[in-house]
Amino acid sequence: MNKFIIPLAIFMALVGFLFVGLGLNPREVPSPFIGRPAPAFELARLDAPGERFAHTDMAGKVWLLNVWASWCVACRQEHPLLVELAERKTLPLVGLNYKDEPADARRWLEQFGDPYQLSVMDRDGRVGIDYGVYGVPETFVIDRKGVIRYKHIGPITPETLEKKILPLVRELEKS
Repeated sequence: MNKFIIPLAIFMALVGFLFVGLGLNPREVPSPFIGRPAPAFELARLDAPGERFAHTDMAGKVWLLNVWASWCVACRQEHPLLVELAERKTLPLVGLNYKDEPADARRWLEQFGDPYQLSVMDRDGRVGIDYGVYGVPETFVIDRKGVIRYKHIGPITPETLEKKILPLVRELEKS
């Protein structure tokens, strides 16, 4: 009888962990970067490859970094919302074009609209790795001091934009 109690207890613990895990939202993966300075980068611009953009160019501004690619189906889903956000001129939106061919990315923006103040090319994905990107799209809210305040995995929805991102941006702009 005693030899069955320990395996049964281990089995029950595993079932408990599985049960808890099934209730979690995969889009809300905790990021170790929240509350920490955004990783440094300097990359060529998509629209002007001879020019460079560094994260420090946004110092003193609250901004969004949106990781996207022309081959990303989910990016197409969120793109109209980003275009609408850009038209509102609420805050700067910088695109990090992830593991993409520049010509494909430029064509994609021409076809669907370019919501970005600018996009930079992360062709080998190193900057994405530095930011802990799991896949595209992902979006980061970065404050005036260059600290990551929020990370959204997957396509941004109108609800996420209105209930999480924009209220946070307004709060950060006050401070």
